[in-house]
Order: sequence, then C-alpha cells, then structure tokens
Amino acid sequence: MPGSSLENQFQSPHSENRWLRQKLLELTEEARLSEETFKRCHEREIALLGAEDLPQLLKALTSGLQHSFRLEAISLVLPDPNHELRHLLTISGSSRDLGNNLFFVDRLTDFSPAYANLQNTRLGPFLGAEHRRLFPGRDLICSIAMLPMIRRNQLVGVLNLGSQNPTRFTRHHATDFLDRLASIGAVCLENATNREHMVISGLTDALTGMHNRRYLQKRLNEEVARSRRYGHPLSCLFIDADHFKRVNDLHGHSAGDLVLQEISLRICDCLRVSDVATRFGGEEFALLLPQTDSEEAFKIAERIRLRIAKDPVTLNQGTKLQITASIGISELSKGDLEDPGKALLDDADVALYAAKRLGRNRTVRPNRSAD
Repeated sequence: MPGSSLENQFQSPHSENRWLRQKLLELTEEARLSEETFKRCHEREIALLGAEDLPQLLKALTSGLQHSFRLEAISLVLPDPNHELRHLLTISGSSRDLGNNLFFVDRLTDFSPAYANLQNTRLGPFLGAEHRRLFPGRDLICSIAMLPMIRRNQLVGVLNLGSQNPTRFTRHHATDFLDRLASIGAVCLENATNREHMVISGLTDALTGMHNRRYLQKRLNEEVARSRRYGHPLSCLFIDADHFKRVNDLHGHSAGDLVLQEISLRICDCLRVSDVATRFGGEEFALLLPQTDSEEAFKIAERIRLRIAKDPVTLNQGTKLQITASIGISELSKGDLEDPGKALLDDADVALYAAKRLGRNRTVRPNRSAD
C-alpha cells in the first residue's frame, strides 16, 4: 500500500527531526506571542482600572492602547445620542485634549455599517470601503479588530484596532484577551461616567444651574496652565447685577432668585462653547474666556451687558423689572507672577468696582497692562 503523505515526508530520521524542530519553533513563537499579548492586555487593564476620571480613561483606551500594542491605527467610537459624554468632557475642560481618534455619534450604525449586529469581537482583513471610516487618513491598514464594548446587554462603544501587518488580526486568532479588555473598558466607562456626574454635582450652583466658585478655581488653574503652555491669551469677566439688594428689599428673595436665574440665562446666551461661566457668589458672576484677549473680551462683555438690559424680567405676580449689570475685564498677565490666576480674578474685580463707581451699567477694561 502506498504510504500516507505524512510518512512520505519522513523518508529519513533526519527529515523527521527537522520537521519536529520546525514545529517546535512555531509553537514556541506562538506561545511567546500569546504571552506578550497577555502581558500587554494585563498592563492595559491595570491602566483602565486605575484611570482617575473620564478623560484619563478615554486616553488609556485610545493613545495608551495604541502605544502599548504598537498599533498603526486605533479609534474609539461611543454612542452619545443625548450628548451626555460630550457635555461631561466640556465641563471638565478636557474635550480639546483627547486627540483625533475618539468619535461620538448619535447611533453607531450611522458611523459605520460594519457595526450592524456587532456582538462579538471581529478580526479580519481591512476592507477599504467598509472600514475606511474607522481609521480616517490611514490607507495602509491591512488587518483590523473590532471590539464591541458591552455593558448590561447594551453596546456602549466599539474599539477599533488597525495594523499594517496582514496577519496581525485574522479570523483564526483567539479573541479571549481582546474580549476581556473590551469588557473591562465597558465597566470602566460606566464607572467613570458616574464619577464624573458626582463630581459635577458638587461643582454646580443649585439656583442657576451654572458652575460654582469651586469649579471656577479648578478650571482657572487648568486654563492658566494651558495659556502659559501655548502662549494663548486668557481673559476674565466679573459681572454684577446692579442694585440687586433693592430687588430683594422691595420684592422679596423669591423675586431676587428669579432675577439671578434670568441673568444667568442671558449670560449663557452670549457665550461660546469654550467659555466658562460660573456664579461666583450672591449676584456676582465670573467668566473665563480662553484664547481671548481684552479687546475681544470687551466685545463679549458688551454683548452680555446689552443682552441683560434689553428686556425686563417679569416676576410671578406680573411686575416687570428693568435690570442692568456692571462688568469688569482682565487679561492674564504675561509677567512672572507668584499666582497669575489670583491676579486675573483680582484685576477683574477691581475693574468691576470701577464700573460701579462710574455709574453702573457699563463695562470697564483693565487698568493694568497684560504685559
């Protein structure tokens, strides 16, 4: 009988030994790669679990994972139909620092049809038409992995890994490590979002819904550091409702509360997405205007002042109150001050009281040069 194909391979002990050595080398290399993958996944899991806030977690899931896994491309796509995540990141002041590999969408399938019925990790070749949107600007990707992040039976995100190596991600590879990584990422995303809500609840003024003084101090430090690092201007506005004590005395504190709520709404109507609006205390509001010099800040302040004075506030009993506000402006000093953030607030406060002395319902620029 003719021998089997395997027997034909081993026509001599020498050839058999050579084949066995080759298989041993292949198995050894496969074990090494598995161990390396496990180590990298474990390191990423530790980084995800150790993330202190939502921005840090998102960086760990994107640039951190890309560096650790030595990937040519990565992207994280998160469904955010109510803009909840985007709002949290804007409030934290970190929305501009998360890179270009993070995408928020109303529906995952709107971003890519590849996400339809995605319940398990998919590995395979890069299909240009179907996968190009997952890695904008990356045309040399040869193999990809799509990791669905599932929490409480809901798809809360998709992590996309791209490699120029066509054998990096194939349908023959096991997905255990990647599945576990995606599951941990989903849990961490939920926890980080909940923590962010708790933090924000302690940084919000209950009456107006604006941020409070504690939040101002947090953002002030961040914006001063960013201004110094990139050489961008930073301005501050202090806004004070004119004759506010008279409103409380004549119409009661409930009327005063209504006036403050209306002022806060009119202020916010005039601001940009990057601006930071806070209720500083009482009838006083403090605003940070990133990448804004005192000339531009003056235009914004005048827009706010005119908006506040444009229409009277109607009280619950129908009484109409004409309200105005005084505004002081300051710009971050370029000098070597011990506490530049405090100086920024102090200068705006001084300018505000100058506006009061000059007759109220006006905007006053800083007396001290920003140089």
